[in-house]
Amino acid sequence: MSYQYDPPDDPPEILHADHEILVIEKPSGLLSVPGKGPDKADCVIARLRETYPQVLLVHRLDCDTSGVMVFALTPHAQRHLGLQFEKRHTKKAYIARLDGHLSPKTGQVDLPLIVDWPNRPRQHVNHETGKPAQTDWRVLRHEADGTTRVRLNPLTGRSHQLRVHMLALGHPILGDPFYAEGAARDYPRLMLHAETLRLRHPDGGTHMTFSAKPPF
Repeated sequence: MSYQYDPPDDPPEILHADHEILVIEKPSGLLSVPGKGPDKADCVIARLRETYPQVLLVHRLDCDTSGVMVFALTPHAQRHLGLQFEKRHTKKAYIARLDGHLSPKTGQVDLPLIVDWPNRPRQHVNHETGKPAQTDWRVLRHEADGTTRVRLNPLTGRSHQLRVHMLALGHPILGDPFYAEGAARDYPRLMLHAETLRLRHPDGGTHMTFSAKPPF
């Protein structure tokens, strides 16, 4: 089945804006940056440029993932924030709904990941060529419908990390078009949301935490 990009009309919600940074809540289904081809030009940063022409990219969220993103409004802020992400000084927490009942209540996935070239953009676990990837999880509750709500804390930032790590546990994220199958895939969106982002402000270094409640 060929993929057709159909982004939502909802504009990204502004959570915070000042002279250095712009923090938004990205809707599910909207690319962070332009994809290949004119049909994938609509994206978060293009929409933000209409109001903030100086906006600069710091990090990305998958198209299907919603939640908190930070952008820079100056080159200094872009460098400062980029280093925080690179050195893992930022703290990120995601909410996800998983297929099945995950146990125990807490744990860590430590499995190296690399792109699955014949099936890209899919990623997969590879102990020989994969890059280190770690994710902490905490079960928030088991739902009556046989699913699990979890909080995920990625300690690294590999592509599709949370999605592949949950699949490796045997509990794919609901609505995942790449890694869920059967009934677990039959949801209106990927049930993954970047709930909180903690960082240091580029001007002065004050710690700041930004949050957005999951819409599911």
